[in-house]
Amino acid sequence: MKVVIIGGGAGGASCAARLRRLNEQAEIIILEKTNEISIANCGLPYYCGNVITDRDDLMVSSPEHFENVFNIRVKLNSEVTKINPKAKTVTTLNGEEISYDKLVIATGGKPFVPPLDGWGNMPHFTIRHLSDADAVKKYITENHPKTASVIGGGFIGVEMAENLIEAGLNVNLIELAPQVLAPLDEDIVGMIHKELKDKGIHLYLNTSINAVLPKQFNLASGETLESDMLILALGVRPETKIAADAGIETLPSGAIRTNEFMQTNFADIYACGDNVAVKDFVDGAETTIALAGPANRQGRLIADHICGTSYPYNGSQGSGVVKVFNLTAAFTGNNERQLKKKNIAYKKMLIWGKSHAGYYPNSTPLALKVLYNTEGKILGAQAIGTEGVDKRIDIIATIMRLNGTYKDLRDAELCYAPPYSSAKDPINLIGMAIQNVEENRLKPYFGTDFQDMFVIDVRSSAMHKAGHLPNAINMPIPQLRQHLNEIPHNRPILLHCMIGYNSYLASCILRQNGFDNVFSYAGGFSQYKTQKD
Repeated sequence: MKVVIIGGGAGGASCAARLRRLNEQAEIIILEKTNEISIANCGLPYYCGNVITDRDDLMVSSPEHFENVFNIRVKLNSEVTKINPKAKTVTTLNGEEISYDKLVIATGGKPFVPPLDGWGNMPHFTIRHLSDADAVKKYITENHPKTASVIGGGFIGVEMAENLIEAGLNVNLIELAPQVLAPLDEDIVGMIHKELKDKGIHLYLNTSINAVLPKQFNLASGETLESDMLILALGVRPETKIAADAGIETLPSGAIRTNEFMQTNFADIYACGDNVAVKDFVDGAETTIALAGPANRQGRLIADHICGTSYPYNGSQGSGVVKVFNLTAAFTGNNERQLKKKNIAYKKMLIWGKSHAGYYPNSTPLALKVLYNTEGKILGAQAIGTEGVDKRIDIIATIMRLNGTYKDLRDAELCYAPPYSSAKDPINLIGMAIQNVEENRLKPYFGTDFQDMFVIDVRSSAMHKAGHLPNAINMPIPQLRQHLNEIPHNRPILLHCMIGYNSYLASCILRQNGFDNVFSYAGGFSQYKTQKD
């Protein structure tokens, strides 16, 4: 059996290595159009910022390693220009024709560069390959730019902005959407915006670049910004022209359509990675998710299927995590915008907890949000903080993968010791909070408009004086029962504390004393500040 793999990135390399472990006799060839194979692309921003100082650390493998350890031929600088499914051959740019029994298309994605005039007026770079990062570092070293502008506020854009700051440059970050990091909802991303600004990044939202001039560029908003260089981080598009030209089915986005075993409409041709459409785990709709983890798993699945072991790819949750200076944000599943766009009914809960036990030194705040449907099934989750963020989302992602509900969050038995967590982990707490909502013991409030509401701050007078929700009156919870006659029955009552726990306790008091339109501010004043700062 002869297997040809087009592309030596995460999906292609993973597929090749797994194939060899399963079949010692197969002939395996990787055709890679660049001079790089198996590069840690996700580390490129940190290499640009000198956090990763050794270039070799980003080279996960090498052609020599594939040859010597796996007996796999790797042909670099071998761009495939044609696939012939009927003859079962591929043709490279230099005219070489190579036959196959099985073909794997792992061509990935290519950075999007908008069609603007004037690109030649300013040095500009995309960040996809190690050679791209080399070019950025070389330009900075040789030309000593003072200002860099990053166009695009996704993963790479935000990470590049941070690392350029760390490298000593003045940095502009421009994003077309109202926020950076699209997987996050607006009630979570506000902390990211504040962190970016606090660290010196000039953030421009709701605008885009529309003209490039020498040493400056124009924004659609009418502003003109000076800059010595541009980093284009506008996402990737599936690199699938050779597949489409060969009659392989693609979507309007360009992504290759596959079945659950990653096969295309030609049974002997598979595809994986950033160039394929996958099922959204939440609703089964076709989507593209450009992440290394799914690409690796898809490559392995293909190798297993080729070698006779069949199991389906059951979709992608889009789980991710990103470092933004001192903050970490993580997410899995769908966010509110996605659910609304799909007309999927959902509920939500948001709490503020601690990274570990509050009485143990250096505990830090952590915001956790869960989206779920009317049956309690988890649709998505997001978290943000400085410590313990990724493990909370990993737990929820795992429960979600197993089609779990908020009850599984409530009942999760997790490791506990004061330096690492609390006896009631934030995972348990948000499950308990959702249970209270579902059993009509709690009405959470998430907005920032309190018109017509009777707002009560149940914290101490000192905390109240330090800051509170607009128009809130102060009734500390120990005194609340003595002031029930001062609270109106004919208006919605909104209770708030610092993180939402004491306001829940206060709501229990009021509800059991005849008040039936009582809300507790989800996340408390801590959450409110992140949306108003």
